[in-house]
Amino acid sequence: MTDVAVIGGGPAGLSAALFTAKNGLDTVVFDTDETWMHKAHLFNYLGVRSLAGDEFMSIARGQTEDRGAELREEKVTGVESAGEGFTVATEDDDVDAQYVVFATGAKKDLAEELGCEKSDNDTIDVDLSMETSVEGAYATGAMVRDQEWQAVISAGDGGAAALDILSKEKGEHYHDFDTPGDVPSLRDEEA
Repeated sequence: MTDVAVIGGGPAGLSAALFTAKNGLDTVVFDTDETWMHKAHLFNYLGVRSLAGDEFMSIARGQTEDRGAELREEKVTGVESAGEGFTVATEDDDVDAQYVVFATGAKKDLAEELGCEKSDNDTIDVDLSMETSVEGAYATGAMVRDQEWQAVISAGDGGAAALDILSKEKGEHYHDFDTPGDVPSLRDEEA
């Protein structure tokens, strides 16, 4: 059983996966590479002066894999509750996970099929930590925000979901805060 299954590999999904994998949770991302970011150019993303969406995705994927997440280019066909977690079905495989993070843009079908409640405005209803009405299932980005479709917002949603998962796993409120001393030098990475 994997700890965290992330469905969708755009800013929200990769942000969630980056945090969970970096902090020791076995994390797999299922993605079909159909993110809106391929049509984007970032001028309004904090810390980025100007960057093509394709280049952003390449950097984000590499960073997420470098921190330990497994990226699988597979379409998810269903998600079901299974005991203390979930079974994520693809065309090739079933993967059991303790937590699931939906990061599928505006596509809500998988979350709806799992039984996640919806808000009056037809978005998936979540709490401040992005958890849905189904315990252990999180929803992020455009599926939870009516017309607020920004990469930086989605990435924040993914981070919020990941920190909530990490807090549950560690049994206390968890912060992922690095200092310059935590960052390996290039020499360390090359060794």
